[in-house]
Amino acid sequence: MFDKFENLVRTGVQSRFKRNLILIATLVAFIGSILLIAPTEIVKAKMLPGKNNDTFNIYVTLASGSSVEQTKKVTDCVSSYVTKEKNVVDTEVFLGMGSPLDFAGLIKGSQFKNAENVAEIVLNLTAKHEREEPSYLMVQRIRPIIQGACEKIYPDTEISFVEPPAGPPTLSSIVAEIYGQDAQGIKKLAYKVEDVFKHTKGLVDIDVMEDEIYDNFEIVVNSTKVAKSGVTIKQLNDILYLAFEGMNVAVKNSDKFDDQIPLFLSLSENSKRFTKKDLNSVRVKLSALRLMNTSGMMVPVTEMVTIIPGKSNPMIMSKDLHQMTNVLAETDMVSQVYPLLDARTEIIETFKDEYDVFKTGLFDLQLRDKKTGQTYDLVWDGEMKVTMDTFRDLGAAFIAALILIFLLMVIYYKSYTLSGIILLGSFLSIIGVIVGHMIMDIFTTDTFFLTATSLIGFIALIGISSRNSLLLIDFTKSLMHEKGMHKAEAIAYASATRAKPIFLTAVAIMLASTLLASDAVFGGLGVSLIFGTVAAVVASLIIVPVLLYMSDLEKHFHFKERKAVSIEEPI
Repeated sequence: MFDKFENLVRTGVQSRFKRNLILIATLVAFIGSILLIAPTEIVKAKMLPGKNNDTFNIYVTLASGSSVEQTKKVTDCVSSYVTKEKNVVDTEVFLGMGSPLDFAGLIKGSQFKNAENVAEIVLNLTAKHEREEPSYLMVQRIRPIIQGACEKIYPDTEISFVEPPAGPPTLSSIVAEIYGQDAQGIKKLAYKVEDVFKHTKGLVDIDVMEDEIYDNFEIVVNSTKVAKSGVTIKQLNDILYLAFEGMNVAVKNSDKFDDQIPLFLSLSENSKRFTKKDLNSVRVKLSALRLMNTSGMMVPVTEMVTIIPGKSNPMIMSKDLHQMTNVLAETDMVSQVYPLLDARTEIIETFKDEYDVFKTGLFDLQLRDKKTGQTYDLVWDGEMKVTMDTFRDLGAAFIAALILIFLLMVIYYKSYTLSGIILLGSFLSIIGVIVGHMIMDIFTTDTFFLTATSLIGFIALIGISSRNSLLLIDFTKSLMHEKGMHKAEAIAYASATRAKPIFLTAVAIMLASTLLASDAVFGGLGVSLIFGTVAAVVASLIIVPVLLYMSDLEKHFHFKERKAVSIEEPI
């Protein structure tokens, strides 16, 4: 078998037509593999694939000012759907508060939730090894069903699904940070960006981190009227707290407990409710509250206070002491890169009427309002930012590894040509990595992304491929320098002889990597090692011999022809 391979390599490197055919085929394969990523997007890049978890959360947010009863009605609707899922073991509903902190909730601010219009639902699933459907596919399937049925119960209701992250936790998959000096301008631009997100394919759970402006009523105490009425300020404060918040009014002693038991008193839920959200409803409600003065007369609360209608004060957000707001969006089982590029293009095209748009950095934008002259910066963050930083850093690590290997080979061989051949052979393993991801994407139900772990596998392949080329070149050098063989015979014999250890090493790597290929997070690493190793073997045994033959090996290896020297003799 190896004799046939030796003859095949010899005839291949000596034939000008075959050499050109191999090099052209390699160039076409390389260009084709790059085109699979861009612009065709057949192989798509993503920081990390979806992680199959045993739990996930559902966040419910109603319009500001909504009652806890309204919130409960929405959570009951959500629960009625999720409890029908056979893989849901149990659910927990947290009304008016966030759930116990987990990895995702810590970043998303779950611990700060304390209002009647918010709730969180925690779902516990059966163990991932006991169900066929991954958690991320379950979320993708039930999200439109639940949002379509439960969000329309009350206007401005938002229901979002939050899964534990597969990698570094982020505020959201895509975050558009909008900076500026004018709060109203920031808010206006944020809602315009939100509208673009809503019309961008692949984006879900879109939200603007801006407080809604709603009507409120301030109760101002008239201290003069309170004094003339014969009641105290403390009585007035107590009756207001008692009516709407509730308070401890007394304590009870018990034989079973050492501490006194507080008695909490509040009006009933029906008594607390306002018929309408207007000034007259507030006056009617307060007029029903009366206080007894020192003369035993009942004095209405409305006689001692003034009700002033107003607007709520929104939260002012800042980052690094710069006023800003966030527009959030999650991706529905797609990479963050492509929806962001679509949304960015839409922003540039549609905002031109109101803003002068300038590109800053790689994806960031600067917008200047044509009417007011105010300037706003749109900076992308979230998992998208982590993805770009990770791919940039891993790309830099890959380039650094190639440069270091090249310099090391230059020192070892004292030849830029041989070092370049080793470098090129290592780089060509990228063909196997990309094609392998395309093949896996065909045979998997969900998208098989080129992830950060895929790049880690690619970097690891550099050493494997370089080792194969080193074995081949060193043996060829020994045959030419010690045995006096011509380069065609030396290259062919070296390729055939070293093919066996190269094949065995490749098989060992591929078999070991199959354990990683099925993992949700490290599958990209396993696929890169399997298919990249195949490409590295092909490059080492076919392409590198051709490049060696085309170089001046006689000069590099100080070739001197020797006769009557048996190849069987030890070197």
